[in-house]
Amino acid sequence: MKILMVCLGNICRSPLAEGILQHKAKQQGLNWLVDSAGTANYHTNEPPHRLSQKVSKMNGIDISHLSGRQFVKEDMNYFDKIYVMDEENYAEVKRISRNLWNEEKVDLLLNELYPNENRSVPDPWYGAEEGYHKVFAMIDKACDVIISKYAHQ
Repeated sequence: MKILMVCLGNICRSPLAEGILQHKAKQQGLNWLVDSAGTANYHTNEPPHRLSQKVSKMNGIDISHLSGRQFVKEDMNYFDKIYVMDEENYAEVKRISRNLWNEEKVDLLLNELYPNENRSVPDPWYGAEEGYHKVFAMIDKACDVIISKYAHQ
């Protein structure tokens, strides 16, 4: 199973999602590839935001080694499932993918918890540390569902 997590800049939400899902998959003995990307190139080759790293580490997950990258259309063919954090990310993944777009592979992450509600994982970039804790908790719950849903495929 190859899963890609996507947000805007690939330094706050999607690295958290990558780290959380990879950690859970490893705990379950699943040989999954989990990666993350941003729809924009603002933070290419940068580490995750310091507060994403801090909150992740407080929860026993080290994401300090991750490096930002931009989503490319070839990701659509490479990954089995692509989770985006909000509807803007969804639209951008569709735009970037152009002729490779595959609607069946892409979904909003929180649709795993709240099917067809298209809820967003809020971007904590402009807020305080508390927002990163809330985002971590949301992503953590969604990743539990992903593990239970795909672990035996």
